[in-house]
Amino acid sequence: MSKYKTLKSLVARLRDDLNNPTKPISLLLIYAYNRTGKTRLSMEFKDAGKRKTKKNLTGTPDTLYFNAFTEDLFVWENDLEGDSMRRLQLNEKSSFFNAMTELALDETIAQYLSRYADFDFDFTYKEVQQGNETVAKPDFVSFEKDGVPNIKVSRGEQNIFIWCIFMAICERMLDGHESYQGKKYLYIDDPISSLDDNNAISVACDLAKLLRRAATRKNVDGAPAPIRVIFSSHHALFFNVMCNEVGRRTDGEPKVTHKRYFLHRPNGDGAYTLQATEDTPFFHHVATLAELQRAADPEKGKLYTFHFNALRSVMEKTASFFGHPSMAFCLKALDNEEDRALFSRALHLLSHGAYAIHEPTEMGEDNKELFRRILREFITRFEFALPGVVATQSAALAPAPAPEEAPAQ
Repeated sequence: MSKYKTLKSLVARLRDDLNNPTKPISLLLIYAYNRTGKTRLSMEFKDAGKRKTKKNLTGTPDTLYFNAFTEDLFVWENDLEGDSMRRLQLNEKSSFFNAMTELALDETIAQYLSRYADFDFDFTYKEVQQGNETVAKPDFVSFEKDGVPNIKVSRGEQNIFIWCIFMAICERMLDGHESYQGKKYLYIDDPISSLDDNNAISVACDLAKLLRRAATRKNVDGAPAPIRVIFSSHHALFFNVMCNEVGRRTDGEPKVTHKRYFLHRPNGDGAYTLQATEDTPFFHHVATLAELQRAADPEKGKLYTFHFNALRSVMEKTASFFGHPSMAFCLKALDNEEDRALFSRALHLLSHGAYAIHEPTEMGEDNKELFRRILREFITRFEFALPGVVATQSAALAPAPAPEEAPAQ
């Protein structure tokens, strides 16, 4: 574990990781709780890339970033007088929109958006004075659904639309568009605020695919020209999906070199700790358990069938940690044979590999109760110390009912 007294020293460490001449890393994945300072870290990283140095004499920004500030560039105009012309206003002063006209992003945005939502959009442009020149920039975007124009979309839909714009811009960056020739880094912080688990997992899979492309990018001459990436999130499930997607070897594609970190601010002051999770390789699975416990909350949680898959994955990794080949090791720790048989059958029947997370279906009440029983027994038997942010969840898990047969899928 490494300690850093300031954000600047932490940023220097991250940039050194990405530019290590003997062992360069293409991608850094950082898990951190809310209020750790992830957004400030991303801004410091961005600012460090536009300071004038011997390597950057002109102070040309080297980072394309996405964080809470990006989302704040979009503000609703709800037409309080007429109550009909609702639209999402774009901040024309931001350089984020400088090249949107020439990038022709609409089709790419629409392709991404169609995976997460079912509404249409339309940009309206205007001429903006910039120095001695007049340039066309997007003024606002309006939305339509089922033939109804100027609708107001939900906060989650708004965020996913903004995210789709960013993904489309990233596509142009990786294509080598001249507007992004000076960019060497992508910094993405928590892109899934206000999204449900379904879209969060879909976004994670699409993002991982894009980042794999960034890490293996080549220039027009065929020489390696990777875009280095830092990704940070507080969302355990999202982070876990990203780790799995980035870490797996894909047929016909080179392996992506990456590191996984846990970022923490233990005393709430300006000092940070950075822990490589290779040293404690299952930390994010503890975080996954915390997320599963949150989902299992009878009052506030929502359980989907893919949660069985996530739980089974954690149990298999726990067994592996203890040197055993399968999750049967975890099931053997239960008190009675009847429970062991029931839980084994449920975990085999109700987890469906990668397909379940792409087609999420909410569990029936009987499966929810069975899931809570398995999760509670597993956490209790192996004495997991889950993050304090979910400490109140343990009380929400009701006592186990009598054993029952595993429901058919």
